[in-house]
Amino acid sequence: MDFPNLPPALASALATRGYAALTPVQAEVTAEAAHGRDLLVSAQTGSGKTVAFGLAMAEQLLTDDGELPPAAAPLSLVIAPTRELALQVAKELMWLYAGARIATCVGGMDASRERRTLAQGAHIVVGTPGRLRDHAERGALKLAQIRAAVLDEADEMLDMGFRDDLEALLDQTPKERRTLLFSATLPRPIVALAKAYQRDALRISTVSEQRGHGDITYRAITVSPSEIEHAVINLLRFYEAETAMLFCATRDNVRHLHAGLVERGFAAVALSGEHSQNERNHALQALRDRRARVCVATDVAARGIDLPTLSLVIHVEMPRDAEVLQHRSGRTGRAGKKGTAVLIVPYPRRRRVEMMLRGARIATEWGDVPTAEAIRAKDRERLLERLLAPVEVEDEDKALAAELLAQRTPEEIAGAFVAAQRAALPAPEELADRSEMTERQQKGHRDGFDDVVWFHMNVGRRQNADPRWVLPLLCRRGHVTKAEIGAIRIGPSETQFQVPSALAGRFAAAVKASANADGEDESGIRIEPMPNGAAPIRSAAGGPPQRRHGAGASGGAPRGGPRGPRR
Repeated sequence: MDFPNLPPALASALATRGYAALTPVQAEVTAEAAHGRDLLVSAQTGSGKTVAFGLAMAEQLLTDDGELPPAAAPLSLVIAPTRELALQVAKELMWLYAGARIATCVGGMDASRERRTLAQGAHIVVGTPGRLRDHAERGALKLAQIRAAVLDEADEMLDMGFRDDLEALLDQTPKERRTLLFSATLPRPIVALAKAYQRDALRISTVSEQRGHGDITYRAITVSPSEIEHAVINLLRFYEAETAMLFCATRDNVRHLHAGLVERGFAAVALSGEHSQNERNHALQALRDRRARVCVATDVAARGIDLPTLSLVIHVEMPRDAEVLQHRSGRTGRAGKKGTAVLIVPYPRRRRVEMMLRGARIATEWGDVPTAEAIRAKDRERLLERLLAPVEVEDEDKALAAELLAQRTPEEIAGAFVAAQRAALPAPEELADRSEMTERQQKGHRDGFDDVVWFHMNVGRRQNADPRWVLPLLCRRGHVTKAEIGAIRIGPSETQFQVPSALAGRFAAAVKASANADGEDESGIRIEPMPNGAAPIRSAAGGPPQRRHGAGASGGAPRGGPRGPRR
């Protein structure tokens, strides 16, 4: 294959690697218009950007005859946010620049060995900000000859608090160097960094207007906030992906979800800031050699991880914006393979998520959590496909099969085998029965609820209130069972419900204990007794109110209703 804008050595390396053509970002950074210029590049994850900046800095690394000079003080500096990404970058550059001396400087490795490597000379140095700065301040890393500086995933480095380290390193490099800044997103801090350290930078973007990656199918499912973990289990069982990655917002949530999955029989590992480098290495190796199939991680801990078998990404907790959503999801659907990204959306947050997806132009299919019945049907399809696939049978296995047939019928043997296969699979979760809760919502009176106290919460149909998540929320916050909640009536902007008078005090105390100083939970939902403990019940369809007989019954609309949930 002919690569006209590349030195022969690099063109040969690409051809040997199996490249038939450059990816869009690789073509852009090697075009005539980009030669010699600073570059500000945004490209989707998995677009080949590591090779792209490797190609872009060729004119700073190679001599006029296309050869590498003798290794001495480094000519190129590549800075990455995490150890895994830095090592992955170095590995890519090694095949691209055959014969180049590439030094890595990352946390968790022997610093004295890194200093010895630097002292022997290098063409390219790849590392993380903190370790590179430490070597530079000790005099082991000399930056006076740097001709090209690359900041890979610069937005993540700023999010992780590395701005001071980046500036300290760039300030030690020559002002005439090329600065190649690669960032999945371009928030204001990145733009400010580019203005400070780049000169007349060429802006390159290969992120399509349709934000969703072309090989990724986005799906969103709505769930009760109390059933998120059950939804994760059913999604993992429904898709049975070879490798799946689950994203949580905090290390505590990673720990909790990982423990729950392991308890249910999933082969899962966890990655978060609380894990040592050795623990991270073991987790990643378990994923690569298929001893584990599920990885629960925070955004930062997952940076730089490349798993070729990853086909499912689950956003257990929604990211802060659509850019992070796309970056998370981009870990699947690479190299022409298909991937699925599933967003788990608590009912109260559906509108907010819909607005985010619409603004980012990410086409998303909405639906419900896969049911246990749907999962069992999938299991049957997969089991039949696996058992009916042609296999080569060894003589020893044939002898064992003959012995089994002599003692049992074929139906008994097949049944036992199917049962063994099913027993190895984690059981799906039975989610809340919507029909039961819809009936509860429609009834105005239930046996045992003649003496009740009315409560209300500050969400209604406008906030996508639904009995499927309202009832579990009440049970969780009020420390009661489903049988101890009476009629539920969902109005336009509030929901009213009954609690037996004998339990009302305990329910109110539990709700207060589970709220913040403003009386709300983490979703901004406030639960309070109705004025005087009684109120008309308005039907979900907006029909006439039904009154509760007895003292304190109110004939008008509820007074002093709470404000809507925080947005």
